[in-house]
Amino acid sequence: MIQFQQVSKRYPGQHDALTDVSFHLAQGSMTFLTGHSGAGKSTLLKLIARLETPSQGQIQVAGQNIGRFSPRQIPYYRRKIGIVFQDPHLLHDRNVFENVALPLLITGQFSYQEIGKRVRAALDKVQLLDKENTTPVRLSGGERQRIGIARAIVAKPQILLADEPTGNLDAALAEEILNLFIQFNQIGVTVLIATHDLALISKMDIPQINLNQGQVT
Repeated sequence: MIQFQQVSKRYPGQHDALTDVSFHLAQGSMTFLTGHSGAGKSTLLKLIARLETPSQGQIQVAGQNIGRFSPRQIPYYRRKIGIVFQDPHLLHDRNVFENVALPLLITGQFSYQEIGKRVRAALDKVQLLDKENTTPVRLSGGERQRIGIARAIVAKPQILLADEPTGNLDAALAEEILNLFIQFNQIGVTVLIATHDLALISKMDIPQINLNQGQVT
């Protein structure tokens, strides 16, 4: 599903975020991306989502070289990807339903009836269906993170990327969030989670890619 071939990313000022990174992830796999702060984890996720482009090397997703996409192709490609951030970046002037519906509204492809069906299914999956009319400011930290996950999966992506999704949560909530990702993986979604929470991932028998100063170790 995802293949990096000798990928490097250099930012202005001669800062090398990634150097000669190669790996592949099978379709339907679940993997942790580990490493210290500044190791290049966020950059790697941004490259997969085509939010950044590599300085050299090739990235293939589902057999396509995403570096060759035209600007017009990129939005369609991103519809295959759900992204979960450490801070879910919810819109505080909209309720939970509207926040989760946002990716569907942007595409302009879905009827209001279909949007309602998908949003409520996503909220039910994260066990927050009763919060659809609530504003984000009235939610707990764990609830806000679960709403961010619902928004990421509402369009039924093939790939789910998560950047430190448990970083702001206590141990019990972090394990709860991780179990949600496992559930999505069990229905065939390819999941890649960037984290430095070694205590949490030590409990899970899940493969890891470790980055150290931009290189796979």
